[in-house]
Amino acid sequence: MPFSPDTIAELNLLSQFESSSGQAGIKVHKSGASPETVQAAERLFAKGLITRDDGGYLTPMGSEAVELTQKLQSILTT
Repeated sequence: MPFSPDTIAELNLLSQFESSSGQAGIKVHKSGASPETVQAAERLFAKGLITRDDGGYLTPMGSEAVELTQKLQSILTT
């Protein structure tokens, strides 16, 4: 099953979080970010992976998702 464009946008947004620090968040500026990125942030928030609908910090489940995303990216780019 291929990744949907929405899933790709979510993975791209997750990859912007720093996995080594729970204290480093991101802010998705609705005026400057692409609509796909804004919508990805809203979906990740709804899924409980980030603390705010415009970014914020990773939740524990979000931290796990970032770690898995990084592993997948490493495997695919090796």
